[in-house]
Amino acid sequence: MSEQNDLIKRRLEELEEIKKLGINPYPHRFDVKNNSAEIIKNFRDPETDEEKEKLKELSVSVAGRIMAIRKMGKATFCHIKDDTGRIQIYIRKDDVGEEAYSVFKLLDIGDIIGVNGYAFRTKTGEVSVHAVSYQLLTKSIQPLPVVKEEITESGEKIIYDAFADVELRYRQRYIDLIVNENVKDTFIKRTKIIQSIKRTLEKNNFFEVETPTLQSIYGGANAKPFITHHNALDIDLYLRISNELYLKRLIVGGFNRVYEFVRDFRNEGIDRTHNPEFTQVEWYQAYGDYFDSMNLFEEVAEQACIDIHGTTKIMYGETELDFKRPWRRIRMTDAILAKTGLDILNMKKQEIIEYMNSNEIKFDPKISHSKGLLIAALFEETCEEELVQPAFVYDFPIDTTPLCKQLREYSMDQLEEMKKDPEQVIFAERFEPYVYKWEMGNSYTELNDPVLQRKLLEEQVERGRGGEEETHPLDEDFINAIEVGMPPTTGVGLGVDRLVMLLTNSQSIRDVIFFPLMRPV
Repeated sequence: MSEQNDLIKRRLEELEEIKKLGINPYPHRFDVKNNSAEIIKNFRDPETDEEKEKLKELSVSVAGRIMAIRKMGKATFCHIKDDTGRIQIYIRKDDVGEEAYSVFKLLDIGDIIGVNGYAFRTKTGEVSVHAVSYQLLTKSIQPLPVVKEEITESGEKIIYDAFADVELRYRQRYIDLIVNENVKDTFIKRTKIIQSIKRTLEKNNFFEVETPTLQSIYGGANAKPFITHHNALDIDLYLRISNELYLKRLIVGGFNRVYEFVRDFRNEGIDRTHNPEFTQVEWYQAYGDYFDSMNLFEEVAEQACIDIHGTTKIMYGETELDFKRPWRRIRMTDAILAKTGLDILNMKKQEIIEYMNSNEIKFDPKISHSKGLLIAALFEETCEEELVQPAFVYDFPIDTTPLCKQLREYSMDQLEEMKKDPEQVIFAERFEPYVYKWEMGNSYTELNDPVLQRKLLEEQVERGRGGEEETHPLDEDFINAIEVGMPPTTGVGLGVDRLVMLLTNSQSIRDVIFFPLMRPV
């Protein structure tokens, strides 16, 4: 820390010296006409002395942060970094003048400069900018970590003194972006993935909309909300856990295909694939069912992979994944049968509990009243690890959601008989996509029967009173919208952060969120 303080003290002294010379170390603007990548790409070596002289007339104007500096007597080489890459700058005392050159000697790695000059190639073959003039644009006070690189004879890059402390990188993302080249590339790809998803949805005639972040009643998922207070209205509000119920209101209102990218907030744990604030895209399609959503989901994911990598095959860690359509599709009960050998539908609820206890399979005792919830828990604990290649698991117990239609194969009379027997499980038209053992989203053939919808949400309220922590509240306005009449509809929620993790080979969700939530220091 003492060494760090000494460096800051020295930079502050340099700052004062620059000011005494009448130089403003923080000017208002600089006219940037070129970037580093453009200069390097467009440079052409002159073939004659005449072309060489003409080259000096082709001025460039570039700005960036000093990342390396080599001061000599009357000349200095430095590398600056802009938003497209790095380029070498050659500054000579005879060109910029004695006063300007003396100021340059007070500059450090991390300072930002603007340079006017012309492009040339050095004797070592590096395209550079010969400065005719330069301007100090920002004098930095905090020193950057100096990352040193070495290229071995075999071409391998070795990095020394990397800014590698993971927690510090998340807390000081601005430094992480400056010194770790791959980090910026990850976030550029993130934006391109989002743009790809939007293109695919809009190609399929979906319309982008916006819905509230602050909600008086949260809903659309089984999750704990964050609570806040609105002073002017003197009411408690919730940060949205999902935008589902609002998008369905728009379906009722006549927008037949809608989508929205949102930040959702869930007051739950933090781990490798979970962050309390995360990005999700949800889309809803009138007159479709969950098979339509399966088809569109795999199209969205496949196209995003192609747009980023030019192929459907990628490596995630040591595992090759192939996003090529069509994906494998398997019923939840068939997945359990394949993994455990259990014919789960012909087992009593108590037999399932005994099996899970004897095999040390974890489940919340509060769900033991429901055979359907036990089946879902058994699936999660035994089958998810098998779902490495992209796949859809479909037909979930109806107990897992109050917002989904029952399987179309059930007759009304059959449903009534099944409801009388607690050992019968009613299944719903719901699927979850899986890639690399992770749930990537959720989808239903949406329930649009207002009488049944009210009944199921009322049951959720009762289950919440009975001790279940993650249940849906009853939203009277949503029920009212369904009573107005919602056409047959299918909806999808896709976890954007997890898809970005896979397509950028990132090992933590916090690697793909600019500023992940951290405990204050």
